[in-house]
Amino acid sequence: MEATTSQDYSQAPINQQLSAEDKINLYRSMARIRRFEQESLKRYQGGQMGGFLHLYIGQESVAVGTLSLCGPHDHAITAYRCHGHALASGMSMKECMAELYGRIDGCSRGKGGSMHFFAPDKNFWGGHGIVGGQTPLGLGLAYGVKYLGLEGACFCYLGDGAINQGAFHESLNIAELFDIPVIYVIENNGYSMGTSQVRSSAFKETLARRAEAYDMEWDVVNGEDIYEVRAKCHVALERAHKEKKPTLLELNTYRYYGHSVADANAKKYRSPEEVADYKKNHDPLNLWKTRLLAEGVLSEEIAKEINKEVRQEVLDAVAFAEASPTPGVETITEDVYWEVDNNTEAGNTGRHFFND
Repeated sequence: MEATTSQDYSQAPINQQLSAEDKINLYRSMARIRRFEQESLKRYQGGQMGGFLHLYIGQESVAVGTLSLCGPHDHAITAYRCHGHALASGMSMKECMAELYGRIDGCSRGKGGSMHFFAPDKNFWGGHGIVGGQTPLGLGLAYGVKYLGLEGACFCYLGDGAINQGAFHESLNIAELFDIPVIYVIENNGYSMGTSQVRSSAFKETLARRAEAYDMEWDVVNGEDIYEVRAKCHVALERAHKEKKPTLLELNTYRYYGHSVADANAKKYRSPEEVADYKKNHDPLNLWKTRLLAEGVLSEEIAKEINKEVRQEVLDAVAFAEASPTPGVETITEDVYWEVDNNTEAGNTGRHFFND
């Protein structure tokens, strides 16, 4: 399947269903992620957080665009750059910020940090630090939906560096063989940590073309255009819902900061001109705002009010995180096995996998 160019995806049926309020909410969702990440960077640099911090700034339209399509039986799982997906899934800034602070009121009770946001009640399953490790898990989530006879799917996100992991290829093989409704989303920001895509991956024209080896449907998407993200990802979602078939999508995007905040070489493997060009000409938040202004859906006044509200929401989240206590020593053995925490028979007897 070839990528389509020079097409107005605002006319796609799925986007024609968007009301003016829906479109403004997409802008709000991206603005929330941007402001959350900016404040997180500020607090991290101020020594108020520890561990790693993988920022999603520049990629907001991917998470917001894809997850805006999800229904009650659609799930999402991602890698370590998970803040954007978490917020787009409906998680609160407070529980996410508290997790970055390592506090007990965090979404993972302060034990996961930046890479391990979770919200099973919102069908969001993390946040995984092992490169490519989430890809068979996404396969399993999608298999579970099919096994239960539900009309649903799993969006499984991975970076362009993870496509070379063996577990990913094994997952593609099983997904196509057994008709599993999983949608693999390559968030291609051009760099595997500090190594450019052309130096880290062997491919012909696009990374997504590798799906042809598995006779799997694939497509390439302009990840900075929410209309295109929604239109093309909806096709994959319908394929998963109606045919129980997988898809491999490559969404081209860009991160403004390093692989993580600890990336000491972030300004060495990319030129300042390259980063400046993306910020000026490809910023998804600005592009969406400009589009909505042109459509008469959004005004500068409404945009300013949204940004004011978002700033306050982030500050409230910081205050919540700073007021939350750190996990006590007594919690060190908790949150390891669900069976144990919930005092089930299997948890009490140790029979997690066998009946006798």
